[in-house]
Amino acid sequence: MADPNAPDRFNEEKATYAVRGADAPDLDAGVAAIRNVVKTLPARPGVYRMQDARGDVLYVGKARALKNRVTNYTQVQRLSKRLQRMVAQTRSMTIITTNNEAEALLLEAQLIKRFRPAYNVLLRDDKSFPFILLRSDQEFPRVQLHRGARRFKGDYFGPFAGAGQVRMTLNALQKLFLLRSCTDGFFNTRDRPCLLYQIRRCSAPCVGRIDAEGYAELVGDAKAFLQGKSTEVQAKLGAAMTDAAERMDFELAAVYRDRLKALTFIQGSQAINAEGVGDADVFAMACKDGQYGIQAFFIRGGQNWGHRAFFPAHTADVPEQEVFAAFLMQFYEEVPPPRTVLVDRAMDEAEVLADAMSERAGVRVTMSVPQRGDRRRLMEQASRNAVEALDRRLAESTTQAKLLREVADLFELPEPPDRIEVYDNSHIQGTNALGAMIVAGPEGFRKNQYRKFNIKRPETIAGDDFGMMREVFGRRFANAQDEDRDGDTWPDLVLIDGGRGQLNAVKAVLEDLGIEDVCLVGVAKGPHHGRDGREVFHLMDGRELTLPVNSPVLFYLQRLRDEVHRFAIGAHRAKRSKAIGASPLDEVPGIGPARKKALLMHFGTARAVRGASLEDLQKAPGVSKAMAQSLYDYFHAR
Repeated sequence: MADPNAPDRFNEEKATYAVRGADAPDLDAGVAAIRNVVKTLPARPGVYRMQDARGDVLYVGKARALKNRVTNYTQVQRLSKRLQRMVAQTRSMTIITTNNEAEALLLEAQLIKRFRPAYNVLLRDDKSFPFILLRSDQEFPRVQLHRGARRFKGDYFGPFAGAGQVRMTLNALQKLFLLRSCTDGFFNTRDRPCLLYQIRRCSAPCVGRIDAEGYAELVGDAKAFLQGKSTEVQAKLGAAMTDAAERMDFELAAVYRDRLKALTFIQGSQAINAEGVGDADVFAMACKDGQYGIQAFFIRGGQNWGHRAFFPAHTADVPEQEVFAAFLMQFYEEVPPPRTVLVDRAMDEAEVLADAMSERAGVRVTMSVPQRGDRRRLMEQASRNAVEALDRRLAESTTQAKLLREVADLFELPEPPDRIEVYDNSHIQGTNALGAMIVAGPEGFRKNQYRKFNIKRPETIAGDDFGMMREVFGRRFANAQDEDRDGDTWPDLVLIDGGRGQLNAVKAVLEDLGIEDVCLVGVAKGPHHGRDGREVFHLMDGRELTLPVNSPVLFYLQRLRDEVHRFAIGAHRAKRSKAIGASPLDEVPGIGPARKKALLMHFGTARAVRGASLEDLQKAPGVSKAMAQSLYDYFHAR
């Protein structure tokens, strides 16, 4: 059976084999399912997926020879306890053959990203990497931070380790090259220079203070700087300053002087000496107490574009090389590889990894272990950072583990909670009402699993906190019977911002759904409205608990409550701002932004458009007779 989820670019031969067994884990049933697949497997490269009785993906793997690799799973005595558990849950497999091992490696990373299997090493990161974008489809390109898909034509520079490094570089580009950073809407409506021009951060192309040719030259200098050719830019600025001084244009010379100062400051502020390295990513891995930490440095054009530490998940009993290889391929599923990838250890699959990265990048990528010189010193620095980051992580996780044990003792949970969900509502007199859910676990906040619920049921009265909580929990747990209670999405502890009333409302909803195994706790302000830190914790059996004001557990629970407040208020403000900018014209079929703007410019307000006669509508610029009739009918035929 063809796999509908496989990428089109591979042109694979595909087949699915399955043996049905009991839903409960059964090692014999799992081995039988795998043996049935092995009978018809080719000795070709490819990717295999192991699935449980419900079809959920347990593991994605790749192989140079599928038959040999999958056969290993039937030799149970040689498997680790982790793999034995996986085999016991396996009830079917999906096989995809590829042309070579590099293609299998690429496809494996793509499928791991899609399915997030429980037994694969996973790169946990809830944010895409930021880039700097210089548009090429504009006469006066804007320089901006960009995340996500590359929808615009232009040059993308990155990745940067975080938004902080991007903002610092954007600030430098403004000082050095006077490129505009404003939105297109702001740019198109200016009739005089803005403040950035006054403080020499923009060349004001919006009002003609620089022509297209002059601005294109600034853009070219900015590209050269981002490509690491800062020495050429420095020489050019120095020559321009000297020429201006000789012509006694001291004001212009001062502008070039300030730009040179900014460039010199940036060159001297590089925390990592990467001169002569060119474009490269540097990775070093540390291992301690079964945990892995990987430090990455991003070097482009000899400039340090930041560094970040990663801590892959699901690494128990997984060999170091397998962890490192899985991390690299998942990392480069998100980010285009540079021409050089430096690692701190030799790897058996180095050649295959380099081939896969080359196919991903479209250019030849080399992966090597530096032995001497600047690259070796850079790797030593990365290795030291990896060890220090892992030590900090372990220290934090030890403290966090202790806190979660104390939370379990406080609320009488059988074991420390792995998933804590916290709920809150936000509205102003019932308007723009929404509910918010945040998620926390042993590793901290899981921001990629946060969720907001727009209150939309007609039976929910605006401003009724109890009714809002009932709607939020009814929607959150509506499909609870289909969820895996042992999976990552089932909460071990639910905290509700509110007192006994909110707790009882939520409890009734879950009882109606037949859910009785979720620990619910209401977090209410104390007698002095929380000013003294004496929150009251309402339990399901009617008891009320308070904690000493200096209790670490109290501080932790307050931090959870504050985070859900922050998320709920932020989501509410965003919804309110969107509502403020909404217009009745948004709902009219066929009215896009351009026509909406033209109508508002002509009539002044949306109310005036609504009350206009058919003849007046036909006089509006950009509105045809048919469109005018459609508008008139929309507002008057209801």
